[in-house]
Amino acid sequence: MPPTTSRLRRLTRAAFADLTPLRSSPDYRRLWFGQSVSAIGQQMTAVAVSVQVYDLTRSPFATGLVGLFSLVPLVTFGLYGGAIADRVDRRRLGLIGSGGLAAVSALLAVQALLHLGTVTLLYAAVALQAGFFALSSPARSSMIPRLVPREQLPAANALNTIGMNLGQTVGPMLGGVAIAAYGFQSAYLIDTLAFTATLYAMWRLPAMRPLATVGAKRASVLDGLRFLREQPNLRTSFLADLAAMIFGLPRALFPAIAVAYYGGGPGTVGLLVAAPAVGALAGGLFSGWIGRIHRHGLAVLASVAAWGLAIAAFGLVHNLPLGLLLLAAAGCADTVSMIFRNTMMQVAAPDEMRGRLQGIFIVVVAGGPRLGDFESGTVAALTTPTLSIVTGGLACLAAVLLLAARRPAFLHYDARRPTP
Repeated sequence: MPPTTSRLRRLTRAAFADLTPLRSSPDYRRLWFGQSVSAIGQQMTAVAVSVQVYDLTRSPFATGLVGLFSLVPLVTFGLYGGAIADRVDRRRLGLIGSGGLAAVSALLAVQALLHLGTVTLLYAAVALQAGFFALSSPARSSMIPRLVPREQLPAANALNTIGMNLGQTVGPMLGGVAIAAYGFQSAYLIDTLAFTATLYAMWRLPAMRPLATVGAKRASVLDGLRFLREQPNLRTSFLADLAAMIFGLPRALFPAIAVAYYGGGPGTVGLLVAAPAVGALAGGLFSGWIGRIHRHGLAVLASVAAWGLAIAAFGLVHNLPLGLLLLAAAGCADTVSMIFRNTMMQVAAPDEMRGRLQGIFIVVVAGGPRLGDFESGTVAALTTPTLSIVTGGLACLAAVLLLAARRPAFLHYDARRPTP
């Protein structure tokens, strides 16, 4: 092989996502493909539900309630779903959750085909979807360390972020096209069919009971919370993520700044919302270097600091292309942080606690952005949107520095010698 070709291959492997987990583990490959396809379908359904609710009510408030009806089940069932995942066959729990999600999508398709036009039914369907997702998501996430070797976990988590962000970017676009061309039922039907990929992948998996039993004592949510409280490295990773979402996520201000900064409208808001997801997708695609990093704690704090700085800079610029680039950079940093945080959680935590930690993670992901909306909106109302965004980004950076000062051992966390 010519030296130039060899160097090019090495550079390509270093730059692009490591596909080793997909090549070496058929079970992981099927699961990744199924979840990626399902993520696209679920985002199509999310768009369709919001558009259908607005079409029926012409009320932004009624449309906003869709998020509330999904939040409560996510928080409640996320915690209990994690506890259940630590006691039962995770494969079976994943099958039940995915089957339930497919059934709800089919129900939505039926109501659209029959033109039932009942907002209450849509709200109930959204709540059921969130419940089934929260029930099965901890089980699916805690399966991954059983499907790939420890050294491949960073690559596997990077691939998972690619699948998730593909859903968040491609799904809404496909949903809008399908709804415009064939009506709401088309998006719901595609989502229903997409779940067959996940169901097939789950069906082919071996049994996934936790490796260690909890004895006679039933696995409880409180035990999971106590475990997290007593494990400083894992606790610090959760706190870093909360700091990013609460202080550095100004999405509630996007409609206001689209007008005030850029003189735009809904289209500009859509670009602002999409930019972090595009950056996150890029972060996953160009993640080949991640497997060579062992100081995961340092990488988490550096990534969250980069997120905060990018958001603070976004608050200072009033140029749309530059603003979108900064939001994309923030999304890329968030993906890097997520990859390392997930790997720490999967490696440092014992198998019998992974489900509950994933359940707590769902609560953080579901509740953190809502707290961020409240924080940024409140500060903007008291001051200005610019000051809210800039101070939020700087507060995120300050939180990172505080965590580093309070927990210096986190900076030295080494994936080769993981300690929770």
